[in-house]
Amino acid sequence: MANYESLRDIVYKYISDKIQNGELQANEKISESSICKDLSISRTPAREALIQLAADNLIEYAPRRGFFVKEVSLKEKLDLYAVLACLDGYAATLAMDKLNDDDYKEMEHIVKEIDKTIKDKDYKLYNKLQFEFHNIYVSKCDNEKLKETLSGLEHSFIPVTYSNKNTEVLFKILKDVNKEHTFIIELFKKKESEKLEYFLREVHWAAKYLDMV
Repeated sequence: MANYESLRDIVYKYISDKIQNGELQANEKISESSICKDLSISRTPAREALIQLAADNLIEYAPRRGFFVKEVSLKEKLDLYAVLACLDGYAATLAMDKLNDDDYKEMEHIVKEIDKTIKDKDYKLYNKLQFEFHNIYVSKCDNEKLKETLSGLEHSFIPVTYSNKNTEVLFKILKDVNKEHTFIIELFKKKESEKLEYFLREVHWAAKYLDMV
């Protein structure tokens, strides 16, 4: 049986995932009773998680109305991705000499799996896998505070719904991004630290597609 504190953490992540994959839309009310039913938990940890999310400014609370999904502006998205780009690039340089062949193989496997999700239009799994790709090297950066910060940024509830109506354009965008993942692996293998940090900061996380997805 999970302890009380871990139940709150489970709810926290559960809600963040629903917002990030688009199951909960901007300005939509978050149903406390639905959370309790879905997770088979009491109201106490659910309410604690919602209060914490509101305190972290990740959702909004309206007196007598409840909790709502916060609308994220394009400016907020750009600001967050700018910070994420810098920190992810730094984490990559710290992890450069700590990755091994097994790590490279896992990253290459994820790239192949991402290609499948693009073909199948499984954008929820696509989003999950692309974060798993980056977390392979972030987990080896040997800086706990940096890892915590990046994890928080990844769950800052920027909805990733990939809702562009032009499916051909969206397909090309996601394929291009995944090709960048392959290039990132090549830079790791070549130990090109400066080039890798620049690529992650100025190209891969440049938020050039945010207004299209």
